[in-house]
Amino acid sequence: MNPYAAPVAGRLTILGFVVCIVQLAAVSQLDFFGAHADLVPLVVAMTGLLLGSLPGAVLGFACGFFVDCALIQTMGLSSLLYLAVGYGAGRLREVRDPQAAAVPAVVGGAATTVVTVGYALMQFMLGTPIRVTGLLVGQIFVTILVNTLLSLPVYAAVRRWLLPVMPDDPRRRRRRAQTTRLSPLSRA
Repeated sequence: MNPYAAPVAGRLTILGFVVCIVQLAAVSQLDFFGAHADLVPLVVAMTGLLLGSLPGAVLGFACGFFVDCALIQTMGLSSLLYLAVGYGAGRLREVRDPQAAAVPAVVGGAATTVVTVGYALMQFMLGTPIRVTGLLVGQIFVTILVNTLLSLPVYAAVRRWLLPVMPDDPRRRRRRAQTTRLSPLSRA
């Protein structure tokens, strides 16, 4: 059995519960230029980016299920979208291992795009009467922009929360060891 499984599961449970409650009770009430920020896809994507595809997908499914139950909306729709976001961000970490400083912003913007556009498309396919107007497109665009700006502080907060239970990645350890050597010119 993995020695990190229990501490990671505990931290993810607390993180998911807190972010869903904060999103539903406070952040969804704040208005930013006619749109609302959405912290749940950001936290799910950042968890996938930090821990991998499986923890990201599990947190995404759990948060989506909680949001669907709390808002009494179509069951499984948010779960599916958040699961895809967590899994996709985790696969990015596992396959490419991005190290650039802008990666959390790009992943946060992509996660928000997948969730907002995916939710609108799924509602349309389920037969919910949706009028696509300039106002709706503008709200989606502003939500993506606001979440992209919020993704860096959310990444820092999620990383700080998960840092005690993050497994040590041998690829990063090897890279760190190679970059700390002295240059041949500085040897005496």
